[in-house]
Amino acid sequence: MNVRKILFITMILALFGCNKNKQHPVPYFSFDANVNMTLPSYSDLQGVGGWAYVSGIGSKGVVIYRQSQQNFVAFDRHSPAEGSLDCEKGLTTDEDNFLVLNDPCSDVQFSLYDGSVLSGDSKWGLRAYLVDYNGGNVLRIYNP
Repeated sequence: MNVRKILFITMILALFGCNKNKQHPVPYFSFDANVNMTLPSYSDLQGVGGWAYVSGIGSKGVVIYRQSQQNFVAFDRHSPAEGSLDCEKGLTTDEDNFLVLNDPCSDVQFSLYDGSVLSGDSKWGLRAYLVDYNGGNVLRIYNP
């Protein structure tokens, strides 16, 4: 395959991938925020398996989860489930299993690990945001 064909295919895939994310039912917000993990409200993020809420970014705030020593994920707390898009409450972690996010306006549950639907009726998983971590005490969460 020549270089032009590879570039063309890559551009087409990127174009359709971007459109899919823009069609997500949770509103799109562009932001760039830093989270200082030494602050008390984010100290749980210092250990693998820790999670924390960050308000003021995304649609209804963001939940961050530390998957491993170097990997973090961030998801909007706005549920994409039908009937929940106008709900004023954001997703909350389950009292019995913190890896489960409950939608307080429907019976849908989502995975904190990867944002997928665990149970209930939703065509969409959670809206994910980009996270940069360079080994220090600050995480960068952003959505271009």
